[in-house]
This record gives sequence, C-alpha cells and structure tokens, in this order.
Amino acid sequence: MLRTLRIILAAICFAALTLLFLDFTGALHAWLGWTAKIQALEALLALNAAVIAGLVLLTILFGRIYCSVVCPMGIMQDIIAWIHGNSRRNRYSFKKANPWLRYGFLALFIILMVLGLNAIACLIAPYSAYGKIATELMAPVYGWCNNLFAAISQRAGSYAFYPTEVWMKSLPTFIAASVVFVLVFILAWRGGRTWCNSVCPVGTVLGLISRFSLFKPVIDTDKCTGCTLCARRCKCSCINPKEHRIDYSRCVVCFDCLENCRQGAISYKPVFLMKSKKNKPEEVDRSRRGFLAAGAMLLSAATLEAKRDKVKTGSAMLQEKLTPARKTPVKPAGSQSLRNFSDKCVSCQLCVTKCPYGVLRPSTDLATLMQPEMSFEKGFCRINCKTCSEVCPAGAIKPIAIEEKAAIRVGHAVVIPENCVVRTHEVECGNCARHCPAGAIKLVPLEGSDLKVPAVIAERCIGCGSCEYHCPSRPVSAIYVEGNEIHSLA
Repeated sequence: MLRTLRIILAAICFAALTLLFLDFTGALHAWLGWTAKIQALEALLALNAAVIAGLVLLTILFGRIYCSVVCPMGIMQDIIAWIHGNSRRNRYSFKKANPWLRYGFLALFIILMVLGLNAIACLIAPYSAYGKIATELMAPVYGWCNNLFAAISQRAGSYAFYPTEVWMKSLPTFIAASVVFVLVFILAWRGGRTWCNSVCPVGTVLGLISRFSLFKPVIDTDKCTGCTLCARRCKCSCINPKEHRIDYSRCVVCFDCLENCRQGAISYKPVFLMKSKKNKPEEVDRSRRGFLAAGAMLLSAATLEAKRDKVKTGSAMLQEKLTPARKTPVKPAGSQSLRNFSDKCVSCQLCVTKCPYGVLRPSTDLATLMQPEMSFEKGFCRINCKTCSEVCPAGAIKPIAIEEKAAIRVGHAVVIPENCVVRTHEVECGNCARHCPAGAIKLVPLEGSDLKVPAVIAERCIGCGSCEYHCPSRPVSAIYVEGNEIHSLA
C-alpha cells in the first residue's frame, strides 16, 4: 500500500511539473505552478520559509520522501531504472557509501554558488537540470506532435489544435541538457539512484537530515532469512543484508524493500519501536556536526546564441536579424538588478519556455551561461505581461504588478545612426517612435534633409525592446536596448 501510494503521488508530481514546462499556451501555470515552487533549492534561494520548513519537517518525520515523490530528476531515474528492471530483475547489490564523492560534489556546488557561478553549479541541481532536459529535449518533440495534430485537424476542418513555433533557443543549453540526460540515463540504467546519492547536492543535504528521521524502514532480524532479495531490489544500494542494516542517508523511502520481502521482515515504523541493536542506523562520526556545517554553508550560498528564424512579410523574405552586441544584458522586470538575478537564477529555463513573446532565451555568454536574458529578434516585452515574474521559483524574478511593470526601467534604447534606413535608403520610417509604448522616442529633422531620424528620451525609456523589434534595418537594428545593471522606476 505504501509503495502504491508513493508511486501515485510521484506520478502526479512528475506529470504536473513536466506539463508545466511543455505547455506553450500558458494556461496550465495557474494550476501547476505550485510544482516549481516546492522544489528544495529554489525555495531556499527564494527564501520561501514555509516551503523550506515543510520540506525539513517532512524529511525529519519520514525520511527522503522528497526525493522519491517531489523531485523530478529522482522520479525520472526511477522510470529509467524500472524500464531496465523489466528486462533484468534483482540486479542491485549493497555498496558502501562514498562520503568523499558526495560531500565533494556538495562542497563544489556551494563554492560555485558563492562565487556567483550559478549556471555551472546548477548543472547538477535536480530541478534545474530536469528543467533544461524538459525545455530543450522534450518540448521540441511535444511541439512537433502538436503541429502534426494541428495539420491533421485543420485538414478535417477543425481548429482544436493550433501550430506553434519550434526553435532552438540556445545551442549551449541544448548541449548541456543532452550531456546531463545521457549521464543520468547511464547511471540510472546501470545503478538506479546513483546520481541522487553521489552527485546531487540536494540529496546529500536531505541525506544528512534523514539520519535523524522519526519513521524509517526497519529489518526484523528474527524474521529475516538472509535471502538478500531486499538488497538486490534496492535501487539505492543502501541495504546491507549481512549486517541487517540500512544506510538511511541514502534511502529515498521508495518502499520497494517492504513489498519485495517475502518474509515480511521489513517494516516502516518509528525509530523508538526498534528493538534490535542491529536495526539501528549506522553510527557515523560527526554526523550532527556535518549536518550543521553543510546546512550553514548552503544557507550562505543561498544569500548570496539562439537559433533565429527568418522573418516573413507577405511573400517577401527579409534578411535574418542579428542580436546586437550588448555591453550589459537585459534582464526581465522584477529582477531588480543583475547581481540579484545572477545570485538567485538556477537556469531552470521555466521563464524561457513560458515567455509568450519569445523574448527570453538562455545566455551564451560564459559569465552568465544558460541564465535567461532578453533579446528582441522575435518579439518585444509587453507592458501588460508579467508571466516570468509569476513562474520563477527561485526569486530571481520577483512578482510584480501590471501597473508597476509599465514603469520599471530594465534598459535604455541606443541609436546607431549609420544603420538607420532613413540615412541608408533616404526613405521615411519612424517605426521605432510609432511603436514605442512609453513615448520615449521622438523624431528630429535630419541635417540637410526633410527626413526625420529617431532620438531617445532617456528618462522615459523602460527598455521593452519594441523599437528594436520593429526596426526594419538588417542585419542589426538601427536602435537597440542596453540593459541597466540596477533597475529603477521611470
């Protein structure tokens, strides 16, 4: 019963979070957004005290339930291990823990976070890594399938489906997602939860807490016959059948051992009901001290080129527009500053996949690799849209009101006079001024001509990118947006 309940809850969480990343309509976030908010590292970075306290209490009471029910990377490993398990059963065996490897990855993760290298650190963070896999590998397949159904339904005279644009937002992010997926797949195929108990920093911290959990799986030595079936079915390789011990720091409470024990020698009960000394958890020197040290380190860490499609207009094909060389990247409204965004962003790509106007895409710059930034080749940031601030689970983009969005200056427009079609083709234009929602661009007479060219009123500009998007100049716009390091109100 416990194992069945665990599988049902895990399936619900996994399907909900995956659909949250795959949904391109934006309709599901109101229902499924909670799945991103309850992820451990993201709640810690967002200083979401309620979620953090809930996860710690859940682990103290029941062990690493989070890893087997909530974490998408853990559930994906279970799916891979289950597929392999159908072809080869009883394939696991007890392996001694490798604390140097586990704590080494945790220390490396914390150091990278403290240094502000979140994009690299979060390659091994479970939610962020899975977000990249879902966005870069699953979402295109989902989009192509949707477009196939759209084509079929339209031929049948129905518009139940509508086509969506499928494009690669960032080659580095695609490569990172592919590499992580291949590594996780190999480790899960061969050893079950190897990633969770060797690499994952969240799993290591929760493993320290779970040593002191109230409820634990317990081996009854009077009933155990030494068949070792529990150890051969344990995907965490944490059951030592010879000594009748379970390494609770690695156990993810999947309840597989309870269901597979034919003698009923394993039960899940409070620690104060443990009778035999052999059933007590392994003694680990300085475990409490290590838990406190790791917790303090993690808390300190918490406080701290895209593929472009050609543009079509009627039957004419315009030259592809290139991204301008910005000195300062443009971050979404709600980021507050480049520093805050860099410190909090885990590069999960949820805001990228949810942006309804294709403005956000992963950075290709080494310093902010895979962290989202704004670019305006496919659209511009509408003043009535705050989707990214609603979906961010880590506090990198803080929630804002629509009224506030229209006044936040995330950047400022810069004119490149020699690129303007008024100068290069001697024609009237004014697209930038006509489409500016803030009235930040005025047209001034061009010297020696009756034509007019744009000039920016800096104090009005909010950096929405409408001018850059609507500029007809190719391959680089005659007006583009430079980011502001610290956002302010216009």
